[in-house]
Amino acid sequence: MKYVDMHCDTITSLYRSNGSLLNNDLHIDLNKLRKGECLLQNFAIFTNIEKEDSSFTKAAIDYYYKQLEENKDLIKPVFSYDDIIENEKEGKISALLTLEEGSVIDNNLNNLGYYYDKGVRMITLTWNYPNGIGHPNFIYEKDRDHDKLHTINEKDGLTPFGIEYVKRMEELGIIVDVSHLSDAGFYDVLKYTDKPFVASHSNARAVCPVARNLSDEMIRKLSDRGGVTGLNYCSAFIEDLNEEYTTIENMVRHIRHIVDVGGIDCIGLGSDFDGIGNKLEIVDASGVQKLYVALKPYFSEDELEKIFYRNVLRVYKEVFN
Repeated sequence: MKYVDMHCDTITSLYRSNGSLLNNDLHIDLNKLRKGECLLQNFAIFTNIEKEDSSFTKAAIDYYYKQLEENKDLIKPVFSYDDIIENEKEGKISALLTLEEGSVIDNNLNNLGYYYDKGVRMITLTWNYPNGIGHPNFIYEKDRDHDKLHTINEKDGLTPFGIEYVKRMEELGIIVDVSHLSDAGFYDVLKYTDKPFVASHSNARAVCPVARNLSDEMIRKLSDRGGVTGLNYCSAFIEDLNEEYTTIENMVRHIRHIVDVGGIDCIGLGSDFDGIGNKLEIVDASGVQKLYVALKPYFSEDELEKIFYRNVLRVYKEVFN
């Protein structure tokens, strides 16, 4: 079963280590993607704004294109929905560029156009720090203890600049990504946008009650808008109090719950590969088909196609200009 993965941190890791996308010891390389039957991989440029600025982001984007050029016989970037279809016909994996940390536009909405021209088609508005756009549910350095990971921020949402930011994203054809964003921010995105948006790597809070996951109400609202949440493979967001190992059984629990709450059209995959510190039963991208096998007793083939790629591609087709 081919699949689309809405989030990984691989390019950021490779840039920091001067590594190769073709073959490495990370969760993702081209050999692993081919073995796992990947149709499209989103590659996020993660910028830690406490330590880095937009110069890091731009240099990492250059590294992304350098790696794609060196491996152009296997993978090609996409800038439109039609590019995805064309790459598949050519037997090549598609690569979609995203940003994880929206503040790298340096408080200038015109710079959204710069990143769009660079190929960015999805932006995670915040990471785990407040920025000029909005607020996360918890602040990374301040709230790392376990209890505070369960604290929900229903007060601090998008800033006035953040509201203009998401509106401009929609005009350009960049998908709004609410993973990491506060609950208040989620509802602001719902209020101030019109198109489908995503939570690229977030799970079900009812199954694992951490603040990074979505409440049932948020899942329903996301589904009503035509959006998708991508299953995050990180153990801390899969099973509460377990930060060492991610089992396929518990991944299936989240998918089944999200489908029960929001319907079959609002779930996809968002592995967070190479942003995960724990061990996984799906060891790396080469093992994604194990999840397909585990889901077969619960879903029809048509439903499995939606989970693995069709739901996400539907959003891309609707939002990309």
